[in-house]
Amino acid sequence: MAAPMNNTSSVGSKSQEVPLSREEMFVREIFDSCAFKSSASCVIGFALGAAFGLFTAGVDPMSTMTTETPTTRMVLREMKARSLSYGKNFALVGAMFSGTECLVESYRGKSELINGTASGAIVGGVLGLRAGLKAGVFGAVGFALFSTAIDYYMRHM
Repeated sequence: MAAPMNNTSSVGSKSQEVPLSREEMFVREIFDSCAFKSSASCVIGFALGAAFGLFTAGVDPMSTMTTETPTTRMVLREMKARSLSYGKNFALVGAMFSGTECLVESYRGKSELINGTASGAIVGGVLGLRAGLKAGVFGAVGFALFSTAIDYYMRHM
């Protein structure tokens, strides 16, 4: 079996293909694995969710607070709670969607628009099922449409 080639080296104006080393192949296999993609999406989703939660806690009136004047400690607790809540939710959705899309792509052996649509339907349905069958169907359709629109935009724009 021939080793994959890397087009990064060139001599003069001619481009030469150099086979990838064993270490480069190992790193490529790790980065292309579904576990890595899902874990990376989980970590990035948590970070984005925490930042979004911090922003919304600063903008929102303190709905979970009492009628007394909020202290700095109360405000910081609210910010922490909201950041953790948003972070966990974004991490869960990111990991589920990325992992599902990678598994669908691996099963089908193609990288097409329908992979994101199927993944969106699966993840949206699973998340919506917690609230009942009707919510699961709406979640599946909504997430599938949204992921299709985003995937189409990213592929064609």
